[in-house]
Amino acid sequence: MTRTRATAKQAGTSFERLIADYLAQEVDDRIDRRVKTGAADKGDIAGLRHHGHRLVIECKNVAKTNLAGWVTEAQVEAGNDGALLGLVVHKRRGKGQPGDQYVTLTLSDLVKLLTLGTP
Repeated sequence: MTRTRATAKQAGTSFERLIADYLAQEVDDRIDRRVKTGAADKGDIAGLRHHGHRLVIECKNVAKTNLAGWVTEAQVEAGNDGALLGLVVHKRRGKGQPGDQYVTLTLSDLVKLLTLGTP
C-alpha cells in the first residue's frame, strides 16, 4: 500500500505522540508535542531540557533516510527556539517501541551535551 500525503501526516503525528509520551514518562512529565508554529518552526517536541538548556527534537517517520537534511532542519529549529541544540529522532523500521528508535546529532552537538557543567 502506498503512502498518501494524509497517511504520511498521520504517521508523523502518531510517531511524534509516541516519542513525546515516552519522554514524558521516562524523563519529565512536562515534555509534550509542540504546537506547530509555521515558518519559524521550533521542532516537534517541547519541554526537553538538559542541565537547564532547552533541546529541540525533530521527529521523522518516513520511508527514505535523509540524515544531513534532518540534522540541518533540527539545527535551524534549535536556533528558532534559542535551544542549545537539535536532535533527530527517527523511526527504526521493524521496531515499534519508542525506546528502540534512533537518535541522530552531530559529534560537536554530542560534545556540547557531554560537557555541560564541566569546568
